[in-house]
Amino acid sequence: MNKVAKVTISFWIMKIIATTLGETAGDFISMSLGLGYYVAFAVTFSILAILLFFQIQSDRYRPALYWLAIIGTTTAGTEVSDLMDRSFGLGYAAGSLILVAGLLSVLAIWYYRDRDLSVYPIVKKDAEITYWLAIVFSNSLGTAFGDFLTSNLGLSYIQGALVTASIIGIVIALHYLTKLSDILLFWIAFIFTRPFGATFGDFLTKPVKDGGLSLSRGYASAIAFILLAVILFFSMPKKKKVRDRIE
Repeated sequence: MNKVAKVTISFWIMKIIATTLGETAGDFISMSLGLGYYVAFAVTFSILAILLFFQIQSDRYRPALYWLAIIGTTTAGTEVSDLMDRSFGLGYAAGSLILVAGLLSVLAIWYYRDRDLSVYPIVKKDAEITYWLAIVFSNSLGTAFGDFLTSNLGLSYIQGALVTASIIGIVIALHYLTKLSDILLFWIAFIFTRPFGATFGDFLTKPVKDGGLSLSRGYASAIAFILLAVILFFSMPKKKKVRDRIE
């Protein structure tokens, strides 16, 4: 049975909100709680490993579990980007190149094994494992790219969001106006929805002097989580009530 969410408009809306949540929650763990990047990396990846274990062992698509795993990948992606730049001193540009290489390697292995990179439906366990590995690399790459726009290029958080929104708009246009592979366009969109949500998360929580709104990271994370839960609830197909009729 299929194990992952169908790619619809609600999928992309929830993906963007999940990336915003991942950005604010990741910064909350490493900065607000004062755990530092190494400890935060260990904490977030431990939680992600547990979530992915239950997700992969599940016998079918379970919306709540799936989206918790997506949140886990976005939060872990925040820690990966920060760790590579601030702890390892690689910089966001070099970190992005490393993550690109990792993502392409996972996709190459996936295609070599299955001759297929379809993201829906996902049925086989080995395909699902590579699916989640690709998502982890994609979300980490998206985080690093978003940080590159604001930290290296000096764009404001709104400007960074507009840049990534423009790229997403181009992908949407290519989907409807060309015959480019939907799989290729999916992964491009998946990568760039990450910095779009991340820069919005930074806009909410960074100091006013840095172009943000200076909201509490915990407060912003709670709002994003509730909003995601509400959209997930209303996007889930409702079971039809069956009534027996006695003739």
